[in-house]
Parts: sequence; structure tokens; C-alpha cells
Amino acid sequence: MLWRKFNGERIHIPIKDEVKNAIIRETRNGFHLKVCIGTDSQVKGAETEFATVIVFLREGHGGFMFIHNEKTRKQFSIKERMLVEVAKSIEIAYELCDLFTQYDVDMEVHADINTNPQFKSNEALREAMGYILGMGFAFKAKPEAFASSSCANKVVN
Repeated sequence: MLWRKFNGERIHIPIKDEVKNAIIRETRNGFHLKVCIGTDSQVKGAETEFATVIVFLREGHGGFMFIHNEKTRKQFSIKERMLVEVAKSIEIAYELCDLFTQYDVDMEVHADINTNPQFKSNEALREAMGYILGMGFAFKAKPEAFASSSCANKVVN
């Protein structure tokens, strides 16, 4: 998986190593960290692009993020696409969760799913919530899910 920083700089080591280095660096600098993981997608013609982000929040001092983009020509219903977004976020959260436990960093998985039943994405809310909570992760949906609905949304081309 190719990951990059927000400035476009490619990450050339495994993402787990990069995250570990970031946690060590930031905590040494005196920051209390929280990590939010989210995925958003956009359909353009026959292609669907997914952007997954790992957002690091420095309590009271801004933050930074790592980004992974992926494209597919597979067609999805809205519900399927929302659940694929959640699955991509959970995959990364699961890969990194032992680091967050080891370094005592709070982590949330953010789903770009609207809590308002009038929106189509709401169809996937119950399954997404069950999936995330069933994995033992903290969960946020719109409007609190800024990692997916704001951060990932900005970097999905």
C-alpha cells in the first residue's frame, strides 16, 4: 500500500513503522495524541476512488495525517460502498491498534455515514456501527466523523 503525507511526500517504509515513529516523535515533543482513522470515496464514471486517512491530533496543537488512495472499477450500491469504506478503515485500525495500546494513544474509527435517516448512506449505519464496535474500536458517524467526512473527503480525487 502506498501512503503519503498531506504535503504529497511519499512514505517509503511500512505504514506501521511510520506511525510508530510519529507516535514516538510527537510524545517526545510533549504532545498528547489522539488518532482518528477514516475513509471516504467518490464515484467518477466507471471508477470509484477511496481515500483512507490516519489523522493524528496533537491536543491543543493541530495535527497531521497520512493518506492512502485507491481506485477500483467495481460498481457498488451506496450501502456497499459505505461498508467498503468502513472495512478499509477497520483494516488499518486493526493493523495499528497494538501500537496505540502500547503507547497509550486513543483511537477512533470514523464512518462517513449520516445519522439522519433521510440520507441514503444511513442504510449502512447499523451494520457499520456493529462492525466497528464489534472489533472493539470507538466509533463516530457524521457529523462528528471529521476524519472521513472532512479529511479523507479533501484527498479523494
